[in-house]
Amino acid sequence: MPARALTVLLLLGVIVVPSSATAAPAPAPEAASGASAGAWGPPLDGDLTVTRPFERLPHPYAAGHRGVDLEGTPGGPVLAAGDGVVVFAGMVAGRSVVSVDHPGGLRTTYEPVDPSVAAGQPVTRGSPIGTLTAGHAGCPVHACLHWGVRRGETYLDPLALLRPPRVRLLPLG
Repeated sequence: MPARALTVLLLLGVIVVPSSATAAPAPAPEAASGASAGAWGPPLDGDLTVTRPFERLPHPYAAGHRGVDLEGTPGGPVLAAGDGVVVFAGMVAGRSVVSVDHPGGLRTTYEPVDPSVAAGQPVTRGSPIGTLTAGHAGCPVHACLHWGVRRGETYLDPLALLRPPRVRLLPLG
C-alpha cells in the first residue's frame, strides 16, 4: 500500500475511533461527563450572575462551598436543570431544599426554594420546581440560589453542566 494511502487511512482512523481513545475532556466540564451538555439548562431565567463560585476542595470533609450561588429574584421561578426525578423537597437544617436525581448518576440541589414539586415527581429540563426565597446566608443581593451537583459523594461544578465539553485530540503512540 502506498505511503500516501496509509497516511490517509491513519488519519481517518483517528477521526472515527471512539472518543474515549482519542479525546480527553477538559478538567472543568467533568460534571457533564456521561450526560450531554445540551441536556442541561440554567436553573434561573435570564443571564446568570455568580455571586459565589464553586470551590474544588482538597478532600470530602474540607470546609468550603460545594456549589455556586446565583443572583436571583425573590419569588422568581427555579427551574430543573435537567430531566430527572425529584428525590427530596422539604426542609434541611432550617433551609428549604429541592434535590433531583438525573440519568448518569448526577444529583442537583437547589436552595432556598419554596417547592412546587414533591418527591417521586418526574421533571424536565426548564420546568419549574419552586420559587426562590430570600435568606441564603452570605448572599450579597436580594436573593441567591445555591445550586449544587454531585455524582455519588463527589461534588462537581454545576456551571460545567452548561458548558459544552472541550474535546482535544491526543497524539498517536
